[in-house]
Amino acid sequence: MAAMNVKIQPKKLSGTVSAIPSKSEAHRLLICAALADGDTVLELDRTSEDIEATARCLRSLGAKIVRSDNAVTVTPAVLPEEAPLLDCGESGSTFRFMLPVASALLDKASFTGGGRLPNRPISDLVNAMKAHGVAFSADMLPFFTEGRLQPGRFEIPGNVSSQYITGLLLAMPLLAGDSEIKLTVPMESGSYVDITVEAMKSFGVSVEGQWSIKGKQRYQSPGNLKVGGDWSNSAFFLCAGALGERITVTGLNRDSAQGDKAVVDILRRFGAEVTENDGNVTVSPGELRGVDIDASDIPDLLPVLSVVAANAKGQTRFFNAQRLKLKESDRLESTAELLRSLGGRADWNGEVFTVYGGRLTGGEVKGWGDHRIVMSAAIAAIGCTDAVTVMGAEAVNKSYPDFFEDYNLLGGESHVI
Repeated sequence: MAAMNVKIQPKKLSGTVSAIPSKSEAHRLLICAALADGDTVLELDRTSEDIEATARCLRSLGAKIVRSDNAVTVTPAVLPEEAPLLDCGESGSTFRFMLPVASALLDKASFTGGGRLPNRPISDLVNAMKAHGVAFSADMLPFFTEGRLQPGRFEIPGNVSSQYITGLLLAMPLLAGDSEIKLTVPMESGSYVDITVEAMKSFGVSVEGQWSIKGKQRYQSPGNLKVGGDWSNSAFFLCAGALGERITVTGLNRDSAQGDKAVVDILRRFGAEVTENDGNVTVSPGELRGVDIDASDIPDLLPVLSVVAANAKGQTRFFNAQRLKLKESDRLESTAELLRSLGGRADWNGEVFTVYGGRLTGGEVKGWGDHRIVMSAAIAAIGCTDAVTVMGAEAVNKSYPDFFEDYNLLGGESHVI
């Protein structure tokens, strides 16, 4: 991926933009479709590097995934005779979902990945799988697995990554017997598991309680499904509305299981004006004041909400944000540096991430290879007095390749330098 640096002028955004398809939903629906009993057509008019990583791994398992116009047709996997190589790219979701799924289907498989992925946490999931019949050639990528995943009781912490639970849930219906997951530490980011259960149920899989699944189930294709709008990526433009002029994002479902829909209520608490009407969310600026935010279920929102906080009066405190150190970047460090680079102030004391309000000036920002840091820097430019230069802006391709195009359509002025 070629390096791309972008210079952004401090201009307010306004207008209407369509939500892109949810990356979280797309991962899960693609996997369910590849495990189903017949073809599934998914309405998915835009993609990203992470979504393509999951599609690539499913093709390695023998699935066919063909794009046409604004949809993809998924033909279920015909498992290969030889051990496949699953290249997860830099997608943590792909890796943690496909690891249990492949082990439920195959005696052997190889895994690789790039960027920070080999260093991101996986040990708790690996240990749970080792306890159920899977051997690993190494503790971190690249490695190969040997042995089928066996059913039973899976014990795993809920505070490291909800993706562990999702991966196991997706695999458990394929096992020879009944299984359940028991948390050794309480759940964080539970809404992401809700998205998983919703996807599985749409393919006819029964999930009981929290979480018991009968073995030897079959994923049943519903025929056609639409991937819902992405609240996580829409949050950037909703926050832009709080900092600039009125912005409407269309195609958002308030009843979605996505936890990042909480951005609506948080922006209201900051003092922005927010209206909702039939899948359209409109945000206009107001008198912004600092608030306290529990980040345990919405970790991905912290960077862009920190930008809003830097433009508010007083302090904003984020609690339960420790897991952000384990993302594409150490997002507590990278978010704090983002704000400092632009003349703001933020600090992390090991328990609370605090952003001090005031005004941002502008300057040069490091992208950290993290899509959410790059997009947050672009939103920060709205409230700056001088231009913002983002180094390594190509990171947006991970989740939102068209971000800067949509940014400019709303009146922004960004260009590659």
